[in-house]
Amino acid sequence: MQQFVLTVSCPTTRGIVAAISTYLADRGCNIVDSAQYDDLETGRFFMRVGFRSEEGVGLEALRRDFAPIAAPFSMAHEFFDASARMKVLLMVSRFGHCLNDILYRWRIGALPIEIVGVVSNHLDYQKLVVNHDIPFHHVPVTRDNKPQAEARILEIATSAGTELIVLARYMQVLSDAMCNKMSGRIINIHHSFLPSFKGANPYKQAYERGVKLIGATAHYVTADLDEGPIIEQDVARVTHAQSAADYVTIGRDVEAQVLSRAIHAHIHHRTFLNGSSTVVFPASPGGYASERMG
Repeated sequence: MQQFVLTVSCPTTRGIVAAISTYLADRGCNIVDSAQYDDLETGRFFMRVGFRSEEGVGLEALRRDFAPIAAPFSMAHEFFDASARMKVLLMVSRFGHCLNDILYRWRIGALPIEIVGVVSNHLDYQKLVVNHDIPFHHVPVTRDNKPQAEARILEIATSAGTELIVLARYMQVLSDAMCNKMSGRIINIHHSFLPSFKGANPYKQAYERGVKLIGATAHYVTADLDEGPIIEQDVARVTHAQSAADYVTIGRDVEAQVLSRAIHAHIHHRTFLNGSSTVVFPASPGGYASERMG
């Protein structure tokens, strides 16, 4: 039996859930998990349905036959094959903790993705990437060649069929054009100190100010630097007895975990853009290990 995911967003009104469940039941599909959210402030309704096709109905037929159901509700909807692995392009500069974490989770199956390549403006992680049998693309970026470098990155992403770009501590600002072209398909990770602690060494600034919580934020990239819709966040408690170096170590661990959870939510189609915010449905009961969709 094939497994699929249906995602829906539309103006809120009566009858949406009934229409969807009836449609799936009439086509011999069995719902295995479902989540929904009605945003009373924006008047938008969001729903994610995981289901099995028990009578052999395929993806194309599901998409085609659903159109008359979706039209009266003005639904934005997509059907996904839950067994298909999303094609992901990773980008990194000289901090490798997030890249290493993603590669490890990918290798053990905790992140069921297809890594189509790694782009870097430095050569630090070339050997690591190549040893994983993943294409490595060195694209140097300078003040003079930035437009050409970004065009090359887009060429790499397009030729590989990239569905998601992950900035795993890639320390270059993307142009507005690229942000708009890949809207909702680029995830970035940064310290939660921003914008409170700007600059090259936010952990040192946090240490000097005596903060008690440090953290990280994963968000979709937009033309507004570090202000895109937030997908995932977490914090760790620190004390006066720890050093700035301790802050860095703890912070990197939080960054890696937060980025991984954000990727996991996106590839399982649990994230929905909701204006400048997001709706993120939780994983299936039991946590990540039990979520087999995708």
